[in-house]
Amino acid sequence: MSSEPAISPPLSPAPVPSRRNLMRAMGTISLFTLLSRIMGFVRDMVMAHHFGAGMGADAFFVAFKLPNFLRRLFAEGAFNTAFIPVFSDYVASGNKEAARDAAQAIFTALTVILLLVVLFGQLFMPFVVLIAAPGFADQPDKFQLTVELTRVTFPYILFISLVAMASAILNCYNKFALPAVNPLLLNLCLIFGALVLAPHMEQPTMGLAIGVLLGGIIQLALLWPALQQMGIPLRLRWRAISRQHRHPAIGRLLTLMGPSVLGVSVAQINLLVDLFIASWLPVGSISYLYYADRLVEFPLGLIGIAMGTAILPSFSARAAHNDLDGLRQDLDFALRLMLLINIPATAGLIAMREPILSLLFERGAFSSETTLLTAQALFAYGLGLSAFSTIKVAAPVYYSLKDTRTPVKIAITCMLANIVFSLLLMGPLRHAGLALATTLSAFLNAGLLLYHLRGKIGYRPGRPLLIMLFKTCLATTVMTLFLLWTQTTFWQAEASTSLKAIILIPILLAGGLLFALTTWLLGMEEPRALLRNLKRRKN
Repeated sequence: MSSEPAISPPLSPAPVPSRRNLMRAMGTISLFTLLSRIMGFVRDMVMAHHFGAGMGADAFFVAFKLPNFLRRLFAEGAFNTAFIPVFSDYVASGNKEAARDAAQAIFTALTVILLLVVLFGQLFMPFVVLIAAPGFADQPDKFQLTVELTRVTFPYILFISLVAMASAILNCYNKFALPAVNPLLLNLCLIFGALVLAPHMEQPTMGLAIGVLLGGIIQLALLWPALQQMGIPLRLRWRAISRQHRHPAIGRLLTLMGPSVLGVSVAQINLLVDLFIASWLPVGSISYLYYADRLVEFPLGLIGIAMGTAILPSFSARAAHNDLDGLRQDLDFALRLMLLINIPATAGLIAMREPILSLLFERGAFSSETTLLTAQALFAYGLGLSAFSTIKVAAPVYYSLKDTRTPVKIAITCMLANIVFSLLLMGPLRHAGLALATTLSAFLNAGLLLYHLRGKIGYRPGRPLLIMLFKTCLATTVMTLFLLWTQTTFWQAEASTSLKAIILIPILLAGGLLFALTTWLLGMEEPRALLRNLKRRKN
């Protein structure tokens, strides 16, 4: 039996964040995510220049993908969607001591599990790499290098998962800035690894692997003092995980988290399927997919992930109030805001994919041919940007209501569909076919999530959403025609990097301003709401 009673939802739940506060939280996350993504591009530019898309780059991207996949799957995916609703009950109770005890019990259990995962990975690393990238088995040097790099990067999952928990605790107390700025440190560590460590290594990509590990350690070190100041220090409490005295929060977390692994992380599982299949394709295919995915992650992080992170506490509060009408309104508002930005971002990314890739990466070992091949994957991934973001917004609704079965069923269906699409498309389209398969399965996932919300909370896209879609597509068409015309007229593929920047940056800014002007002339409310919120923040 547990030594502590379970915390039931309070009679008077904490106030639901207002829409204005929701936009402020999303703005904070988006701002720091923007800075992190910019630094991420600097990181990728350094990596592309020094390592290109050869054997060493492919090996590192697999070594980085494996712990990164586990991070997104368990830490930021299933763990966060289960931890926040559970921990929010303790926060809403107003008993900070109970919240601290729950956090420390979960921290202890999570640390033990992660240490076992890391130990298992180190012992069976060749087998792990063989499962993730079986095509490397035919290339002994490449396979051995991947094993060595992954041994160094794999402990990253321990540190970054604890970072995810610390970030979730801060988010539950409406502190979004520090967790949002934290990813900057990983990018800085990778740049340090590429520029400082790599030149002194027998295998230069080992410098990148060490940078990954340093990034995880430093990120956790940044958040640790913040939790201490809040009165919720992360300390080991062995008694809380014993069979006789196990804290009830652990059981509640595991009940929600188990099924959540598939439900919230299907996109990451699909990317791992891409990695598995791409290992059989020609050298460089994994690198093409990596660089294309990085560009799609830029707007996805600014809007989809930022909105999903900011809105989960709001959804959980609505659920605690049993306010389904408010839940429907918040979901509809989030979808409108997300699509308003993602639709033109998709069009701009696709229309200008080759100039953007050329400006960011085409130097050193990253050739013009690499740009063209990466652009194929970017086109396919870019088509799914709105679907990826919709999943980030819709899936938390189920978990705020503690429904884990429906997302799991949808996730299994979409994973199977992704495998089928990948096998059908990899022949004619090669690496671009794998990217397109991920996009198609994402649309299927997003569509099924929204469809089942009709019966779950009675949600149906309303007239405001449909009108917004029509006007956004109209404004996007105007912007896209402008971008295509300016690319044909002014772009110079053989120009220097500085000249490319002088040409491309004004074109992109002008395209964005043209889109904003068109939405304004069309009388759209969503851009005005964003502008009003910016003015309030300035005041």
